[in-house]
Amino acid sequence: MKLIVDFVNAGATSTGKGDFGGILILIALTGIVALLTLISQSASRIVSEAQSAIVSDHVQEVLHAKSIEVDLEYYEDSEYYETFHIAQGQAPFRPTAIINGLFQSGRSFITLVTMAALLLSFNWIAALILGFAVLPAVFVQYRYSRKNYRMQSSITPKERRAMYLHSLLTSTNYAKDIRLLGLGQLFISRYRDLREQIRKERLSLAFRGSAEEFASKAIALVVVFGAFAFIAQQAFDGIITIGDMLMYFGAIQQGQSFLNSFLSSLVSLYENNLFLTALYQFLDLKPKVAQPSNPISFPKPIKSGICFEHVGFSYPNTNAMVLKDINLEIRPGQIVALVGENGSGKTTLIKLLCRLYDPQEGTIKIDGIDLRNFRTHDLRQEISAVLQDYANYHFRARENIWLGNVDMPEDMDHIVQAAECSGIDEAIKHLAKGYDTFLGRVFEKDGAELSIGEWQKVALARAFFRDSQVIILDEPTSSLDAKAEENVFNRFKQLAAGKMAIIISHRLSSVTMADRIYYIKEGRVTEQGTHQDLMDQDNEYAQLFKIQAKHYRQ
Repeated sequence: MKLIVDFVNAGATSTGKGDFGGILILIALTGIVALLTLISQSASRIVSEAQSAIVSDHVQEVLHAKSIEVDLEYYEDSEYYETFHIAQGQAPFRPTAIINGLFQSGRSFITLVTMAALLLSFNWIAALILGFAVLPAVFVQYRYSRKNYRMQSSITPKERRAMYLHSLLTSTNYAKDIRLLGLGQLFISRYRDLREQIRKERLSLAFRGSAEEFASKAIALVVVFGAFAFIAQQAFDGIITIGDMLMYFGAIQQGQSFLNSFLSSLVSLYENNLFLTALYQFLDLKPKVAQPSNPISFPKPIKSGICFEHVGFSYPNTNAMVLKDINLEIRPGQIVALVGENGSGKTTLIKLLCRLYDPQEGTIKIDGIDLRNFRTHDLRQEISAVLQDYANYHFRARENIWLGNVDMPEDMDHIVQAAECSGIDEAIKHLAKGYDTFLGRVFEKDGAELSIGEWQKVALARAFFRDSQVIILDEPTSSLDAKAEENVFNRFKQLAAGKMAIIISHRLSSVTMADRIYYIKEGRVTEQGTHQDLMDQDNEYAQLFKIQAKHYRQ
């Protein structure tokens, strides 16, 4: 542009006819540079889009892998949720922003060096002044980054509560309760109040940051146009040409812009790294249920059985012992029932057996070997468990059952057999697409909505599909009618032949067929024996059974 302006100016002031051909060549070269710039920008957008998608997907995979690695203990710690919330919110775009920032700083640095060389050839003092003019704006950005990080950390609990209220208002799990109890406006009001508090904190910081940014950039603007006045005066006095004036002023503008961009990129890298601290903290979490350094092969088959020896346990961050000096045995081929009041510790025993937690006292052994000497994957592979809070998966019916053992092929014969054992086979066959029907309407409008009892049968089918040595049913028929319950237990006894089975149930009529019953009260085994043994003892089990039987006789 300098050369074009100088050629034009020379031609305009010349008495003879100038050579316009040279100007056309320069214009053509300028056009080629502009075209190459467009091509580079288009290619850059494509590369940036691909790079962002790859990096974001990879980081999400890392988050998912860590999420399933951490133990249940972390899910009972509010600090874990806050760390995970920040990590989940920032991880998808912060790593991409860091990569983009690195490329941007490199690009800015290259251009900056070129502009600096040009300005230094003109006047090194002007170049130095312009460099200092950018520093206030960069310092403001640095301060804002730190304040923004502290503010985000402080509002995270409020954001989590707001997200929870949002899920209450929009999730199908709460839809009936919210309408029946008239809770909608209450939750909307609380959500609105939280979002207003968050918005005020964000706007307050943004207002202060904008005011400081305006002041710093106004200083830089005054310096730039002061430099422009100096350059114009040089051109007016004939010391430099008009083309020089345009070139140097363009260099000043671009130099300031790219210096600001370069330093801003460094500040952005600092800010992004601050926010990634939560991701680092999340990824640094160590499982509390440790894997053995020299694992022992899991016994196949189990010969002597499972033994709880003086087991004591309390949940994290609590002082109350949920289990106290638990001693019980489960022999191969036995069906064992755990009964007792709510909160007595029955389900906790199952969690310990599955190594979702480790006991603080005593040991749990299989064939005389402490559970902690087995790989957790090997242990859990030999356990089929249907817990009280079983999951409903919005997949096809056949996939729902196959999830019971994804290491096995998706064989329809075995899937149907498991469905027959749980009593859900007939219901699935009557669906529009049979076993290919989506369960639930979250993703498919023609999906099938199941009743609570039918969902429970699907969960039971998953347990029956899993070919394991230990079967655990925690309140397995709580949502089934009496006839369906009887059918399930009749089939269950056939499937449990030669295996170890544990049943937890409040319906004592369903545990009478157990080979051994353990009555648990306040974390201790207070009674044990067959149903008839416990009835003959006429203690709490017998009294509870008589109370339930009386209701059936009335």
